Amino acid sequence: MKVSRRGFLSITGATTGGAILGYLGLPLKSAKAQALGLKIKYAKESTTICPYCAVGCSEIVSVSNGKIINIEGDPDHPVNLGSLCSKGQGLIQVANNERRMTKVLYRAPYSNRWEEKSWDWALPEIAKRIKKTRDESWVSKDKKGRTVNRTEGLAGLGGAALDNEECYLWSKLARALGIVYLEHQARI
Repeated sequence: MKVSRRGFLSITGATTGGAILGYLGLPLKSAKAQALGLKIKYAKESTTICPYCAVGCSEIVSVSNGKIINIEGDPDHPVNLGSLCSKGQGLIQVANNERRMTKVLYRAPYSNRWEEKSWDWALPEIAKRIKKTRDESWVSKDKKGRTVNRTEGLAGLGGAALDNEECYLWSKLARALGIVYLEHQARI
C-alpha cells in the first residue's frame, strides 16, 4: 500500500484523536459535574483584576472561612477568556504567604528601626502629610502671571491593578488635589 505524506499525517491524526476520545470516554462529563467534588464547592467567589501587568486579566477568587483557597482565570472576561500567565496563575502564593506584611510599619525620620502602628494612626497621618506637602508646594500663578492652582510637590502613579474606572477616580482625586504630575506604570 502506497501512502502519501498527507495521507500518513491524516491517518496519524485520526488515530491519535480516536485514542484520546477512547481514553476520555464519551459522553464527556461537564465541568460543572466535575466541580461538585472540588474544595471550592461551598466557597464564596468574587472577581478581581490581576495586579501584575497592564493587560487587565480577570480572576475568580474563591474564599472559604476567610482564607483564599483558589484563584483561577475568569472564562467570561473578554480580555483573557480564562487564561492566565505564570504570574497570574501563581497569585495565590502572594495571598497565602507567611512573609506577607499585614501590619503598618513606620520608621520615623532619622530612626534606624521600624515600629508597628495601627491603621487608626496611619490613615490620618498620611492625610496630614499630603495636606502639609500640598500647602507648602502650592502654586497659584505661573511665571507669566496666569492662574494655574497646582501643587508641584506631589505626584501620582497609577498601577496595573487598577481598572479603567479606578484609574478615572484616581485621576479625578489627583486633579482635585492639584496634582499635575500624573503617570501610569504601563507607560514607564
